Amino acid sequence: METSATKDKTLYSILFAVSFAHLLNDMMQSVIPSIYPLIKDEYGFTFGQIGMITLVFQMTSSLLQPLVGRVADGRPMPYALSAGMVFTLIGIILLSIANQYAFIMVAVGVIGMGSSIFHPEASRIAQLAGGRNKGLAQSIFQVGGNGGSAIGPLLAAIIIIPYGQHSIIWFAIAAFVAGAILLPVGKWYKGILFKLTPGPVVVDSAIRALSRSRINWAIAILCLLTFSKYFYMASMTSYFTFFLIDKFGVDIKVSQLCLFAFMAAVAVGTILGGGIGDRYGRKYVIWGSILGAAPFTLALPYVNFTLTIILAIIIGLVISSAFSAILVYATELKPDKVGMMAGLFFGLNFGLGGIGSAFFGWLADKTSIEFIFQISTLLPLLGMVTVFLPNIDGKRVKSL
Repeated sequence: METSATKDKTLYSILFAVSFAHLLNDMMQSVIPSIYPLIKDEYGFTFGQIGMITLVFQMTSSLLQPLVGRVADGRPMPYALSAGMVFTLIGIILLSIANQYAFIMVAVGVIGMGSSIFHPEASRIAQLAGGRNKGLAQSIFQVGGNGGSAIGPLLAAIIIIPYGQHSIIWFAIAAFVAGAILLPVGKWYKGILFKLTPGPVVVDSAIRALSRSRINWAIAILCLLTFSKYFYMASMTSYFTFFLIDKFGVDIKVSQLCLFAFMAAVAVGTILGGGIGDRYGRKYVIWGSILGAAPFTLALPYVNFTLTIILAIIIGLVISSAFSAILVYATELKPDKVGMMAGLFFGLNFGLGGIGSAFFGWLADKTSIEFIFQISTLLPLLGMVTVFLPNIDGKRVKSL
C-alpha cells in the first residue's frame, strides 16, 4: 500500500509524538529492574527469583507482539497504542501495592501485556510517518524508548529508593499523559488508512532476486544477532547495579546513576545508528554495532570503577545502534509484513532479554555476579555472523 502524501515525506510531528509516548511507556517499564535491589532486600528474594520476575515481564511483552503485528498487517488498529497504555496503567498501580511474590509477577505481567499491544502498531506508524527515511524514523521512535529506559533508573533513584515501593504509583501519571498523546496520533493514523491505495508492494530488484529460503536465512541471522545483543543487554540492565555494588561497594543510589549513564548512552547510540544506516547501509551498522562492541565488553569486568563506567558508556553507544538497522533491514526483506516483523523483533527484544535475565540470575546464584559479567562479555563476538547477510545496502524498499 502506498500514497503520495506519505510515501516520501517525513512527518516529524507524528514521529516525535510517538517517540515521546514510547519514552513514557519504557520509562514506566524500566521501573521494574530499577526496583530490584529494593524488593530483593525487602522480601528476601534470590537472584533466581529476580530473574523470574524479569522473565514473566519480558515474555508477556514478547509473546503477543508477533501475533498483534500479524493481525494489524491485515487489519490496522489505530487506537491500539492508547489501549496498551491502559494495561500499563493498571500494572503500575498493581506493582505499587504488590506485597507478595505472585502479586508482583501478576503486576509485571500486566505491564508486559501493555507493551505487547503498544509496540507493533507504534513501529508501523513510525515507518509510515518516516517516508523515505525509515531508518531515521525507526531510530527516532526507538530513541524515545531508550530515553525512557535511561530516565527510569534515575527517577527510581530520586523517587522510589527514598520513599519506597508505594511511590511507584506516581508513574501512573505518565500512563495518562501517554494515552492522551496517542489519541490524536490514532486519529491521524485512522485518517491516513482511508487515503492509502491498495496495490502490490514494490520491492527493490536486489531483494526480489533473493530466494525465499535466502530471505528466511537472513531473517534467522538477524534473530541470532538480536539474541547476542539482548542477552548481553539483559546482563547490563538487570545486574549492572548488583555488579557495581558487589565489586566496588557503591550504594544503591550511585549504582542507579551509573545504570542511567549506560542507558543514556544507549539512547544516543540509537539515534545515531538510524541515520548512519539510511546513508551508508544497514549491514555496516549491524556489523560495527555488535562486533564493534566486543573489545569493550571483554575488558569491562577487569578494570577499576572509573574505567568500568567509561567502558559501559562506550558499549551503550556502540551496541545500541543495531536494533533500528536490524528492524528496518527485516522489513525491507519482507515489506508486505511490516507489522509482523516489528512484532517479531520487538518480541525478541523483550523475550530474549527476559530469558537472559532469568538465566543470568540462576547463574549468579550458582556462581557470582562477577562471573556472569565475565561470561556475557563474549556475546557480542556473535556479530561475526553479519558477514552472511545478503548485500542489499543502498537498495531501499519503495513502499510500505
